[in-house]
Amino acid sequence: MKKLMSIHYNPFTFNTSMLVLRVALGILMMSHGYDKLIHINDYKAEFLNFLGIGSTGSLLLVVFAEFFCALFIVIGLFTRIVAIPIIITMGVVVFQVNHLDFFGKAELGTLYLAGFLVLILCGPGKFSVDGIAGK
Repeated sequence: MKKLMSIHYNPFTFNTSMLVLRVALGILMMSHGYDKLIHINDYKAEFLNFLGIGSTGSLLLVVFAEFFCALFIVIGLFTRIVAIPIIITMGVVVFQVNHLDFFGKAELGTLYLAGFLVLILCGPGKFSVDGIAGK
């Protein structure tokens, strides 16, 4: 019981935790991006025109963030850098699309936002391409 109440951790558990977080968030995010990628024509007409770049441009940026950046997160390559487009995307989802409805429609976006912020702050851990390369 004393171990469960401890605030100490060892490097193995930290790195394993970052691996689990990275893979879970990345795969779940990729599923959203993959759906948009294969149904891109269906999404194009009704997609949000973010910053006046057009709905198609906005959709392509979201697909890039949700699918390709999430793939890099899963393998742990350039983790902190590729988390930034996902955080921007989730910020738009939470603040502009769902209007800060944290306990309703924006709940999932808020969870993703928090998880990817943790990855930026803590890094990918040693069980990643970045960790193996010593970055």
